[in-house]
Amino acid sequence: MYPSEPFPHFVDDYLGYLYEVLPTQASADGLHLHDDLVEDFSRPAVDAHIRALAGFGRRLQQIDPAHLPATEQVEHRIVAANIEARVHELETVRSWERNPQLYADALGASLAGQALFTYAPEPDRARRLVSKLRQVPRLVEAARDNIRDCPGIFVKIGLETWRGVLAFIETDLPRAFSTLDDLHILGDLADTSAEAAHAITGYLDSLESDLAPRAKASFRLGREHFERKLKLDEGITLSAGRLLAIALRELHEVQEEFRLVAGRMNGGDPIRTWRQAKAQHPAPGQLVTVAEAQIRELATFLQRQAIVSVPESEPVVVAPSPEFYRWAFASMWTPGPFEPKPSRAYYYLTDVDRDWPPERQEEHMRDFNVPTLWNISMHEVYPGHFLQYQHLRQVESKVRKSTLFAPASFVEGWAHYCEQMMAEAGFRRGDDTIRLGQLAEALVRLARAVVAIRLHCEDLSVEQGMRFFRDEAFLEEATARREAERGTFDPTYLVYSIGKLMMLKLRRDYKEAQGGKFSMRGFHDAVLAQGNAPFWAQRRLLLGDASDAVLE
Repeated sequence: MYPSEPFPHFVDDYLGYLYEVLPTQASADGLHLHDDLVEDFSRPAVDAHIRALAGFGRRLQQIDPAHLPATEQVEHRIVAANIEARVHELETVRSWERNPQLYADALGASLAGQALFTYAPEPDRARRLVSKLRQVPRLVEAARDNIRDCPGIFVKIGLETWRGVLAFIETDLPRAFSTLDDLHILGDLADTSAEAAHAITGYLDSLESDLAPRAKASFRLGREHFERKLKLDEGITLSAGRLLAIALRELHEVQEEFRLVAGRMNGGDPIRTWRQAKAQHPAPGQLVTVAEAQIRELATFLQRQAIVSVPESEPVVVAPSPEFYRWAFASMWTPGPFEPKPSRAYYYLTDVDRDWPPERQEEHMRDFNVPTLWNISMHEVYPGHFLQYQHLRQVESKVRKSTLFAPASFVEGWAHYCEQMMAEAGFRRGDDTIRLGQLAEALVRLARAVVAIRLHCEDLSVEQGMRFFRDEAFLEEATARREAERGTFDPTYLVYSIGKLMMLKLRRDYKEAQGGKFSMRGFHDAVLAQGNAPFWAQRRLLLGDASDAVLE
């Protein structure tokens, strides 16, 4: 059987469709044709989306991969898994029917993309925001209609996220367009903001008074759905039990090294050593200033060391997290890979809320201690997410360039791997506090793997998950609770540690294949040149390995 249509033609059609129904992700990719739209989560739209995905699946099946070039054979499988993953999410996981946060996240990201990135003149972006804000009542109505029952923890997180979006509309949007001098647009912006805020306020009341008292559903996916999600989203075919065994093995090994390094620092109790290290943190309100200095030092180190190429780019803006995104400890917002010209990226850090009592402020900042902050900056900026995105801009393949196909295990795995790689490369050599911070971050990511699997495949409670983070990864209790709660709505956040382990195996195997020709820079540049390919695809493209042995 020969292809019924050229594979690149199919990819163009499929991406065009996805960008139309997922306008926020289109904007995140740097494509702005649908920037005046917000996602339609109405039941008719969801049903139509499922039918369209089924149609694309049938079309793709008519393209026989055996008759495609080797690279397109790999991408054919990536696209097929992507279609299946989207159907699995809509028909089986059904977040649109279970999670109010889904709607708030979509709206918050949609609005923020227009406010933060100056890809178009200010009046044009403001007009698009006016259009988006007009659609907020429709989005809120879809959430009311679709979510009849859900887990109580989802209501809690949903309330926090919706309140953040409301604050963003009422406070951050006016600031973002404070230099706009078109009174007509400013009037429209004020009117539509008020309408959107009114709709959100009503929904917040409904969540608290109506949905919360009867929110009794379970957040657990169950083993079968959890494993299928990992297979389709990430290309990971290992069982949950095997992944749990690997995570526990690595957790114990990292704990031992953590104790060794901490003991070397003062010869005493390693936990006390870590507590002392955590006391070295920026003062409240100074987080951004400290991180800015770190970014400069990391960039200088990479420019002097031959470990990875550093493309030219606009400088990174370090700033406090927007209100709607304060649930995230730290995050990197980078212009999309299809943007025609480079623009600024934003590294957000969640500083204390000045309304918090002093003891809570201190507890929050202890988890932003200086050694940990170094590793966060490596993860988010250099040589982690920001640098990977600069390489992504140079990738030609649409499948491996678009974030719509990006597996989190590669994106987060690369960034988490970079923390360890920088220590191996000699960054601040001899500074045990940096190494201790790197190991502490590794413990958190491994604890995520354990907690995620036990939350969704066993009977672990959020409270037990909190204690696991606190006792095994040495987090402060408030941060430990936030991590455990995240596992309920982000079931595959194990991809950080699992992705890092897959990257390390890929490096070992690539080094063996290269023999005496291996170099760290050559390896890293080769991996980043493949774009957002999942690890099984990286192995095919770089090693010619047809197996799915991405982890051991």
